[in-house]
Amino acid sequence: MSETPAEFGRRRFLLAATAVTVAGSLSVTGQASAADAGRAAGRPGPVRRAGRLVRSRSVGPFEVTPLLDASGPFFLDRQQAFPAATPQDWELARTVDPGAFGPGETWNLDFRCFAIRGPRDRLTLVDAGVGPADGPASGWAPVPGRLPAELDLAGISPEDVDTVVLTHLHEDHFGWSVGPDGTPMFPNARYVVQQREVAALAAGQAAMTYVVNPLRATGQLDEADGAGRLATAGRGAGGWIGVVPTPGHTPGHQSVVVDGGGGQIIVTGDVLVHAVQLVDPGVGYRFEADPEAARRSRQWLLAHARARGAVLATAHLTRPWTDVD
Repeated sequence: MSETPAEFGRRRFLLAATAVTVAGSLSVTGQASAADAGRAAGRPGPVRRAGRLVRSRSVGPFEVTPLLDASGPFFLDRQQAFPAATPQDWELARTVDPGAFGPGETWNLDFRCFAIRGPRDRLTLVDAGVGPADGPASGWAPVPGRLPAELDLAGISPEDVDTVVLTHLHEDHFGWSVGPDGTPMFPNARYVVQQREVAALAAGQAAMTYVVNPLRATGQLDEADGAGRLATAGRGAGGWIGVVPTPGHTPGHQSVVVDGGGGQIIVTGDVLVHAVQLVDPGVGYRFEADPEAARRSRQWLLAHARARGAVLATAHLTRPWTDVD
């Protein structure tokens, strides 16, 4: 199994602001535009919550809101992180996500979660960020994250969240799942993770001791076995939220599909870590547990998104939305 960022070296990120412009055949879209007006899936809409503009997208009866927990440059140069990428790959990736490119060979990334609001005010949170200053990601990620403040700005109380989907059990995706004492941050939620992901953990790993064991103790851990639907919009509304296995980055990695009845938003997790993997899905990431499985998952996800006209909601690109043409 490949090493994780935490195992490779406990080095901190430096916080950095990033900026993105839209270019290339794969476009990253933020606010609403005339070109998006007729799209059946992923219609963007600026939503005013708690005095701040939150860039959300709607698909059918669901509203998906990005929540930026943290951002900063990675501790490895981009060629070390993506060793198979060619100069041509980097050139095209820069047109897709220029904000990911720092000085020299450095690269920037965001750490992003997504809230999905459905009918009857049902709330699903996808991933839980880097966590507090003393959490498991503190040795290498830009902690503390700001997810609690982002939820507040989006008008979401932790008590209102009924489902938390953890795409995988790396420290930068489960950080706010529980508090320092093991108390679940979202007391009324079930936490959905794939059985294969849990089974691959060693007894002393941070994911087991910090997240899995406390959630098992409260009865809130929901171990999924493959693809499945988590929620439906209800009679007459159409649409559903589901998980689909996308292994490779970790053994039990999963992505989230938000189907609005006429279009989809796919929350990718770490199937995609950098835009270079959009322009060439064959480019692997250094910290993939199974690079060949990760490549197959990327190729499948991108082919599915193109066939369905789906919008990708990404955790680590420097803007949340990617329209795959």
